[in-house]
Amino acid sequence: QVQLVESGGGLVQAGGSLRLSCVASGSIFRIIAMGWYRQAPGKQRELVATHNAGGGINYVDSVRGRFTISRDNAKNTVYLQMNSLRPEDTAVYYCNTRAYSDYKTWSDYWGQGTQVTVSS
Repeated sequence: QVQLVESGGGLVQAGGSLRLSCVASGSIFRIIAMGWYRQAPGKQRELVATHNAGGGINYVDSVRGRFTISRDNAKNTVYLQMNSLRPEDTAVYYCNTRAYSDYKTWSDYWGQGTQVTVSS
């Protein structure tokens, strides 16, 4: 099993910044990708940003230019630097990791979620 522990959420005023962190631990053979999703009240969970093992990065259009995803492969950690936050960024943010637990078996793993609230 793989465990994900997130940190860094909180309450911030519009225009402010927060940095989320997520550490993966457990039976990790190889990480394929790490990323962040979010879910606002009454809405579906959406992808925010992903960072794959080859270095490829994707962002949802609404955060491009404001959010930056990065990884520390040695620490199995992914970060999300969020700048110029807007009230519409308010959501529970979930860390996602796609990883092999052995040479042939991969799964998606999720963190418990961290609340980000942006006040206007």
